[in-house]
Amino acid sequence: MIVTQLMGILNVTPDSCFDQGRWFEHSTAIQRGIQIYREGADWLDVGGESTRPGAQPVSETEELRRVIPVIKSLKQEISIPISIDTMKAKVAETAIEAGASLINDISGFCDPAMRQIAASSQLPICVMHMHETPATMQNKTHYPQGIIPFLLDWFKRRIDLLLASGIHEKNIILDPGIGFGKTVADNVEIVHNLYDIKALGFPVLMGLSRKSFLGKIINKGYPELLPVSLAINTLAILAHVDIIRVHDISEHRDVIDLMAYFKGKKRKIEA
Repeated sequence: MIVTQLMGILNVTPDSCFDQGRWFEHSTAIQRGIQIYREGADWLDVGGESTRPGAQPVSETEELRRVIPVIKSLKQEISIPISIDTMKAKVAETAIEAGASLINDISGFCDPAMRQIAASSQLPICVMHMHETPATMQNKTHYPQGIIPFLLDWFKRRIDLLLASGIHEKNIILDPGIGFGKTVADNVEIVHNLYDIKALGFPVLMGLSRKSFLGKIINKGYPELLPVSLAINTLAILAHVDIIRVHDISEHRDVIDLMAYFKGKKRKIEA
């Protein structure tokens, strides 16, 4: 049975690649969060710092200002688990106090303070691989041993570090970091070898939605990448990826529900 969960993206930023700041104001962010819930998301991922290639960091104070009121308001409006997308320990800690129930750290919990919060909260965490920082991640990206052997080794070492920090094995989710310091060929190789990452024995989250490498393959821009996003996330679902993180909720909800129907029902459909 298809069990892939759907994580809806809520960027409370003025400079994200796809939504271009449409949900930056508090009222529009709340409206969008409610819409994501109503369209069938299983998770709502709230982030207050753009991580597009070349993005510059924002201050802790500004990130807190952006995300905490949104999380508090949404917890009163809708019943959906909220993930906080942050690299800052203080933001993660405050978001948990506001009601977040998953920490999504694209820096892979490299900060000991972040690992301490993850251990003390014992919430699920998503540990992602990223080369350097968003501002520099596409500079000199090269994995001499190949991207898959590199990721498998990196995940094993990072898992050991997380376990040694007191984080329970059952709380760890892996994300190979599509587009975060990878070439188009690297991203394609990851998608081709998702079973190898799944074989590590942990849930896997994939962020493939409207990624720029898809546009490079078909020579189209962000507004035209919904069909290929649906196609590549279908490949991820077939590889038994546990969570897909997407911008377009209702369309991906339909894909997951249709695949679950065909996987779970054997009866003959009448013409």
